[in-house]
Amino acid sequence: MKVLITGLWICAVTILSCYGAVTWGGGLFAKKTEAYLEGLQYQKLAPINIPMIAEGKVQGYVIAVLVFTADAKLMHTLPVPPNAFVVDEAFRQIYTDPTIDFRKLAKYDINKRLAEIRAKVNERLGADVVKDVLVDELNFVAKREVRS
Repeated sequence: MKVLITGLWICAVTILSCYGAVTWGGGLFAKKTEAYLEGLQYQKLAPINIPMIAEGKVQGYVIAVLVFTADAKLMHTLPVPPNAFVVDEAFRQIYTDPTIDFRKLAKYDINKRLAEIRAKVNERLGADVVKDVLVDELNFVAKREVRS
């Protein structure tokens, strides 16, 4: 009889301890969500290949790798990430700029161009999301150097 009562006692204690662990200890194993840190977010874009056309022929390609910083809070609320807008605007700015001529090298006001890219992207997004546009790499490859 003592063995039977001791066995029932052990079963009852085990069941109650499991119930207590699941009920009150459930929060111990739950994933903790960290508070969202606001500030700037750094985004590196894929390389952009921009054809440079002069005298009706492709003279070569500008290969640009851009980086932009953006307001992290606004980035997460936008329905579309601004990456595509930055790439598109950079392509448009460089492709249509008549002052870029790699046959006659001269200094180029890159700060002005990057500021225009930032302003146009923010205008298209309807908010001041992009804070700065930076150049990670900028190269020119002549057409004769391109391998097929």
